[in-house]
Amino acid sequence: QSQLVESGGGLVQPGGSLRLACAASGFDFEYYSIAWFRQVPGKEREGVACIMKQEDSARYADSAKGRFTISRDNANNVAYLQMSDLKSDDTGVYYCAAAAYYSGDYYYTVWLHENEYDFWGQGTQVTISS
Repeated sequence: QSQLVESGGGLVQPGGSLRLACAASGFDFEYYSIAWFRQVPGKEREGVACIMKQEDSARYADSAKGRFTISRDNANNVAYLQMSDLKSDDTGVYYCAAAAYYSGDYYYTVWLHENEYDFWGQGTQVTISS
């Protein structure tokens, strides 16, 4: 059974940092691209960052550039989202997702499209508040 499980969410003050983890099982993790999405109540889910097999291939939403870093550990089937300088607008449920792309540039043209992803985690709540 293919599965993604997020962890690391919580309550953080503005300006603080948090690292989310996404543990994968049941599929060939290294051959899947991983993305983080987030959703605020009343709004559509939005892409935050993505990464293909190689760690130097990450892409970020404008809201995440310079503050968030996505990475992956293919040996241990885990992806991470390191978030710093957190703002109240970063509050939401964060989901990781896996898409069956491991090479080429096509994925970067579609990474924001939810229907490109084969597996989704259950989400982890991130709350930024003083």
